[in-house]
Amino acid sequence: MSAVNITNVTVLDNPAAFLNPFQFEISYECLIPLEDDLEWKLIYVGSAEDETYDQLLESVLVGPVNVGNYRFVFQADPPDPLKIREEDIIGVTVLLLTCSYLGQEFIRVGYYVNNDYDNEQLREEPPQKVLVDRVQRNILADKPRVTKFPINFHPENNEQSEQPPPSTEINETGEQPSPLHHHPSE
Repeated sequence: MSAVNITNVTVLDNPAAFLNPFQFEISYECLIPLEDDLEWKLIYVGSAEDETYDQLLESVLVGPVNVGNYRFVFQADPPDPLKIREEDIIGVTVLLLTCSYLGQEFIRVGYYVNNDYDNEQLREEPPQKVLVDRVQRNILADKPRVTKFPINFHPENNEQSEQPPPSTEINETGEQPSPLHHHPSE
């Protein structure tokens, strides 16, 4: 069981111009007090074939975190178009929102992002050189891909506890289904 659960992520200002900042309203709950910070990151995948084009857009530390419900707006600058191959600016890519504790990533929320020109004439007859100021991004916010990773939130208790096996099955709500209890409302 995770000590932190994301309860909601709302993509703000979507669709938006490619050069606008990203904004996410993140709600999460903490089930046990955590002495150290949670690290939230936003990563833009610049190329499906080469991760060297990935850009860390922002990293923020939040904590220490007590038991309770939390909400904040995570804002990040847009990717630097000069660090993306010209042929990869227009089209579909991925945006990753991750959260880590003590350097261990425990959740990743992936969104598909469609980048295209903001008017039909440019879409039908794209210019030779990409006009970044005319590109609009659309984050497919209703279909996030959630992956959870089991981590030890209290490594000082490592002798007394065993790590569960990695989550291999994630349902449409991003939760790992329990073989004994199924709650459709979760």
